[in-house]
This record gives sequence, C-alpha cells and structure tokens, in this order.
Amino acid sequence: MSTNTERITGHQRIETSNLLMIVLVLLTVLVGGVVEIVPLFFQRSTTQAAPGLKPYTPLQLAGRDIYLREGCYNCHSQMIRPLLAETLRYGHYSTAGEFVYDHPFQWGSKRTGPDLHRVGGKYSDEWHRIHLNNPRDVVPESNMPAYSWLAGAPVDAAVLPAKLRAMRMLGVPYSDADIQGAAEAAAGKTELDALVAYLQVLGTSAASIKEARNGNQ
Repeated sequence: MSTNTERITGHQRIETSNLLMIVLVLLTVLVGGVVEIVPLFFQRSTTQAAPGLKPYTPLQLAGRDIYLREGCYNCHSQMIRPLLAETLRYGHYSTAGEFVYDHPFQWGSKRTGPDLHRVGGKYSDEWHRIHLNNPRDVVPESNMPAYSWLAGAPVDAAVLPAKLRAMRMLGVPYSDADIQGAAEAAAGKTELDALVAYLQVLGTSAASIKEARNGNQ
C-alpha cells in the first residue's frame, strides 16, 4: 500500500530539483519577455517619431553625453506618467514617440530630484548655469552636488562627427551635412554650454506636445 511520502507529484519534483527550477524560471522569464517586448518593435507609437520631433543638434548631443557621464539619470527621471498628480506638476505625460532618437532613452522611476522631461524652456539659460555651478544659489534646500568644473571644460568637438554617424546607424536621420558640420557647431563651447543646451530642449521638440502646452497656458 502506497503512502503519501511515496507519491511524488510533478510540483514536488520541480520544488526539490534546483536545476529544474532554474531552467523553468528562466524559460518563464524568456517567454514573458518575448511576449511583452517583441510587439513593441512593430508598434508605430513606439517606433515612429512624434510629429515635429527633431534630432539633437551636435551641441545638445554632447550635452546629453555629459548628462549620462555625470549620472544625472540616477536622481532625475524623464518619464511623466499619465496620472493627474504627475501632469499637474510636470506637464504633459511622456510618450514613446518622443524618445525614438534617444539611445538609450531616459525613462525610469528613480526620483531624488524632480522629473526633467518637460524642463526645456521652464528656466533661463542663466538660471541653469547658476544652478549647475551651485544648486543652493537658486534652490536653498537642494541636496544636488555642484558641477562647477563644467564651465571650464571644453567640449571635445572633434568626436562629434563620429557620434552623429553612430546615431545615424541607429536610425537618427542625420544628413551628411549635419555630420560634416558637427565639430564646427560645437567648437569653442564648454561642457556647461552643452549640458544647458540639452536641458533646454527636453520635452520641447514634438509639435503635438507644444500644442498641448500652449493650450494649457
């Protein structure tokens, strides 16, 4: 006569086998990932640029690289969710079509500082310069570190043509003229100039978003 301890179910076999459990978990994650991610490559709302969206200028692209290099994304997201509390504070919610020229895109959920997706045009260039040099000069309670050295660091303009070519390989519609003139466009600029140029364009390019912002003013 068999006992309960003699009967091994399929569920028990999985739970008692580390290797089988690992294989099945990985298979589940793989299938789930494919089902969630693959359709996005064929969905127009995630692959087509929003109307009016323009590629970054060479100086803005240099500023974006500085933004990534300094880890600004660790404290500032660029993803406004379609929730009332979010849109009242930051503006129109983020859409995937605004990020098709971003490689990599800056969506995320970590916020120590405010979301920056709609910061473009919110403050003057001078405000950003003061803020980056010493954040407490304009926001006394800020815990953001100062980036005062950016004002004395020249942009490496010589590498920009290669960066634009790389972006074109990823689908950003830079022309030959854009690439050839990239170094000259950023010549003599500082890293502070570049970062401010990048911040000032965030959330301002797409025509549909401009119209929504103007309608709320």
